[in-house]
Amino acid sequence: MRILQLGKFYPIRGGVEKVAYDLMTGLSEQDVRCDMMCAASQGGSRIIPVNKNASVICCHTWMKAAATMISPAMIFALRKNCRNYDIIHVHHPDPMACLALLLSGYKGKVVLHWHSDIQKQKILLKLYSPLQQWLLRRADKIIGTTPVYLAESPFLRGLQKKTVCLPIGVQPMCSAPKAAEKIRNQYANKKIVFSLGRLVAYKGYCFLVEAAKYLSDDYVVLIGGTGALKDELQREIKELGIEGKVKLLGRIGDEDLPAYYGACDVFCLSSVQKTEAFGIVQIEAMSCGKPVVATNIPQSGVAWVNAHGISGLNVEPGNAEELARAIEAVTKDETAYRHYATGAANRYKELFTQERMIEKCMKIYMEL
Repeated sequence: MRILQLGKFYPIRGGVEKVAYDLMTGLSEQDVRCDMMCAASQGGSRIIPVNKNASVICCHTWMKAAATMISPAMIFALRKNCRNYDIIHVHHPDPMACLALLLSGYKGKVVLHWHSDIQKQKILLKLYSPLQQWLLRRADKIIGTTPVYLAESPFLRGLQKKTVCLPIGVQPMCSAPKAAEKIRNQYANKKIVFSLGRLVAYKGYCFLVEAAKYLSDDYVVLIGGTGALKDELQREIKELGIEGKVKLLGRIGDEDLPAYYGACDVFCLSSVQKTEAFGIVQIEAMSCGKPVVATNIPQSGVAWVNAHGISGLNVEPGNAEELARAIEAVTKDETAYRHYATGAANRYKELFTQERMIEKCMKIYMEL
């Protein structure tokens, strides 16, 4: 088989791109030819060899508008190369990739990976809707990351016969005990609550900051990531007088992430909107045996990923006090903590390993 993962950006910055890249590398390591074509967020068109069976085909981008890379080069590149592939695996949402597929003249099999509905860009959605409807009809198989999202997305109604659930899988976070111990020493005698993500509205960090107000001084909240709301969150921390209980860490490099996952007692995903469709950071934390406190976002798969009462607890979105109470419940005593920690590790192994994702994706391809 020859497979093309189509869509999003390079270098890898978000969850959708990471899934496409991990599928490419995982499948290519099993002797399947699998390339990835995407818009270059910096630099011109180029081909980046990954291994003997995989390359990233980067297409020059004119500009970014409404969270979409405008890359006419992708249209020409796909039209030139599409006949080299048995299956094109499109990662949605990405209007540019959809347009390129439409104009490519490709006649082979199409897999549509429905990572999330378009939520924020309402005007873009109106313009894109006819193209999106074409893509849904064109797809031979539609993949969703959770059964909840497949069942609840209004765009997938009437298409259930060609949908299949493929949960995202990741490699386990490598242990970094010395670095983790250094962080724990920095916050000695504290229970560490860790969160990671872009500092944007749908992540609900204002509620996690407020939750610290309800936690005792035995806790410290560490938030990794950068974004537009950094200054606003810092002001909130100062106004609440909790500078000693909440720390904005800024960007954490990939090499340092295992230490923070290893050092924390509990991971918190405070997101409040359906834009958060899965929450890869949850399964990264679970791979380290860390309990998760997340939110019951309507029509999102977040609460399915974090099984309530097993791998952690899920609370009402936008409720700071409930977040705090859930964090306390998970960490209140050794018995409760061990229950959630063991549940988190087991759920990762059962559902969210990268090997499992690759194996199931291969089966989907073989059926087509």
